[in-house]
Amino acid sequence: MRNKRMLKKDDKVEVLCGKDKGRVGKILAVFPESNKAIVERVNIVKKHTKPSSTNQQGGIFEVESPLNLSNLQIICKNCSKTVRLRFSSANGEEKARICKKCNGLID
Repeated sequence: MRNKRMLKKDDKVEVLCGKDKGRVGKILAVFPESNKAIVERVNIVKKHTKPSSTNQQGGIFEVESPLNLSNLQIICKNCSKTVRLRFSSANGEEKARICKKCNGLID
């Protein structure tokens, strides 16, 4: 299945469902092959690590876990609302992401 790149790194998104529903954050990383993204300070899980040469102390750390892209929706910079996107290209230009509510440019 071909995957459109609707969401990119540094986009501001809102979580639509799950334990962090309604939280807003910035995308730190996108993994298109698994259709997931890591959002800043959202979906925090505890990771237990043993002491090693790189981490002398060991212990329990809180890290962000990936979320499915279907559970995220982008926030438009112009109208400050969660929106759906459409792609537009004019006169051979590069494809651009456009807000469906205010027709503003997202990129």
